[in-house]
Amino acid sequence: MTGADVLLLALGAVAVGAGVLVVTTKHLVRAGLYLVVCLGALAGDFLVLSAELVAWVQVLIYVGAVVVLLLFAVMLTRAPIGVSDDLDRPGWPAALIGGGAGLGLTALLVDAYRWSTVTLPSAGTAERLGEQIFQSWVLPFEVLSVLLLSALVGAIVLSRPDIGRAAPYRDGTAGDLVDSEPGGRR
Repeated sequence: MTGADVLLLALGAVAVGAGVLVVTTKHLVRAGLYLVVCLGALAGDFLVLSAELVAWVQVLIYVGAVVVLLLFAVMLTRAPIGVSDDLDRPGWPAALIGGGAGLGLTALLVDAYRWSTVTLPSAGTAERLGEQIFQSWVLPFEVLSVLLLSALVGAIVLSRPDIGRAAPYRDGTAGDLVDSEPGGRR
């Protein structure tokens, strides 16, 4: 076992531990911060595997953008920051399903490879990766950008209770906005 193997296993253990903390914590902001640790450990795994470009994309896109979007969504929707009763549910169904899925995947991998050595393909270049992304994977990236934009717009709409409701007329019935000051100024 080489030093790279030990580092890969250590970073994997940190990623798994932080992932477990993400789904078991009752604090929403702490879950977001544990997600940063988990994604950072995965970026470290990519660095150990000599995939520097993928590691830095992991840091920039996931740690830098998605987690910030998550934290802004929490702040914009005025979600509870402390311990939340909504997150206090029995964890045994999730642990049972997750453990079963993990055991199933382990059995599948052991059956597929039978502890054999796998030869790795030659290292890719940023040019080849860019060609693949912008030729074969353009549509999924566009769909993801629209999804993230709609999530941000949804968070803004949820944070503003006055959007979507008609203000009452002066006589109290529902209708247009009411002038709050004499002279037509609002």
